[in-house]
Amino acid sequence: MRLVATCARGTEGALRRELAALGFRRVKGARGAVELEGSVEDGMRACLWSRTAMRVLLPLARFPAPDAAALYDGARGVDWTEWLTARTTLAVEATGTTPALTHTGFSALKVKDAVVDALRERLGARPDVDVRDPDVRVVLHLARGEGELSLDLAGGPLHRRGWRAVTTEAPLKETLAAAVLVLGGVARDLPFLDPMCGSGTLAIEQALAARGMAPGLGRAFGFQRWPGYRGALQSAWDRLREEARAAALPRAPAPIRARDASPEAVEAARRNAAAAGVAGDVAVELGDARKAEPGAPAGTVCTNPPYGERLGSRPLQLAGFYRGLGEALRRFHGWRAVLLSGNPLLDRELGLPIESTHRLWNGPLEVRLLRCAIP
Repeated sequence: MRLVATCARGTEGALRRELAALGFRRVKGARGAVELEGSVEDGMRACLWSRTAMRVLLPLARFPAPDAAALYDGARGVDWTEWLTARTTLAVEATGTTPALTHTGFSALKVKDAVVDALRERLGARPDVDVRDPDVRVVLHLARGEGELSLDLAGGPLHRRGWRAVTTEAPLKETLAAAVLVLGGVARDLPFLDPMCGSGTLAIEQALAARGMAPGLGRAFGFQRWPGYRGALQSAWDRLREEARAAALPRAPAPIRARDASPEAVEAARRNAAAAGVAGDVAVELGDARKAEPGAPAGTVCTNPPYGERLGSRPLQLAGFYRGLGEALRRFHGWRAVLLSGNPLLDRELGLPIESTHRLWNGPLEVRLLRCAIP
């Protein structure tokens, strides 16, 4: 079978390397996604283990969709009885457009009508629609005059690991944080510090990766509600979970620190680390990022500094903060800095030699991942 793992733009390389390392076959990058070959069980394993994927999709059909009538006919031609019954709830999501299909809500509605009509014809009854919490989530993607229909194995975005007990303003998504660690070349066996940790996402993802803990162990997935789940798929899923639990290390191999000047953020990071099962691996401390000390001869400072969008017309204040951050980082001789830069001022004011940059998107914001060696 062909599987598609979607991801944030700019993280395709990280996801491709991750899936290849997990043993998947014929892994091939695309824009905002990585394609691979495998079975439904392989898709379940990708949901369990992928740190950077947003969704794992099982494509069912691809067909010409130049207009609404062709979209309806193509969707109705799929044998939905393999995946849905009259008692199964469903929802349809749509992405992309064609010249004649420019409204994703309308496109999703046409597919929903086709699925319901096809099942009513075959089963004599129609399934109910539940847009908030469906048993089966169908995904339509339109591009270049074609439509592709897939099932969402996860049932919801994979960044929802299940551990986020408390959130702070504008938190970094877990999948993007994991991609930052991979693309930044952050070592899992060296000390780690996030001096502006917010709710602790980067430090927690570092701890999960360092201990080899499967990021999907703490949540449920959509495929568990599929009509065909009971039996072989459930047995396979139970085995995958047990193997994942057995593979995790008891402790992270190196110290992981998370620091923030906000008491509320520190409390959020501590509670989230506990919910993720890594409270013993992540030391959360209250303090100014510019006063942090290395405490070890080598390691990585990895952080997501403020972009300045909430400072209004005070760029001088932000420039001063960035200069102070650069001065603080120069105390970390022999370390590497990995920074998510959402403001060109950071690049100019940091005062550190930038080894490499990588373009990413934090939601709608274009950002740059900076790697700096600290002499």
